[in-house]
Amino acid sequence: MLGGLARWLRAAGYDAGWRADVKDWDLVRQTIREKSVLLTSDTGIFRIGIVRDGEVSAVLIPTSLKVAEQLRFVLDQLKLDILEPRCMACGGMLVEMTKEHVRGKVPSRTFDWLDHFYQCQRCQRIFWQGTHWQRIREQLDQVRQGTRPNAR
Repeated sequence: MLGGLARWLRAAGYDAGWRADVKDWDLVRQTIREKSVLLTSDTGIFRIGIVRDGEVSAVLIPTSLKVAEQLRFVLDQLKLDILEPRCMACGGMLVEMTKEHVRGKVPSRTFDWLDHFYQCQRCQRIFWQGTHWQRIREQLDQVRQGTRPNAR
């Protein structure tokens, strides 16, 4: 239910995990093990005593919210700021790479056009601040300002 939210939380600088096939108790155990916050739209998980009683930190996301509204809701509920982005695919930290390090690994036009490249420490994907990155920043700025974002 919240895969899109996980990607946008990563763009906002947070290591957000998501799996479609996880069982409630497995998710609760993972939350405890990782000392993280459980985000869900599933009211049923709040029937589990340790979630219901607040022993496991959890936030119930209203199902009526679109992804950008979910992001604003979570940032407000947890009093989080927007940080430096993480890898939107896996949540890993992005580390700046030398231009020479990415030669042959990015499109040649991109290589010629830009000087700053980043690599995810976890999945090794390479990123650069092109037009897609700029659109993501604009969306995050809108969320930060409380205006109506276009994120889907």
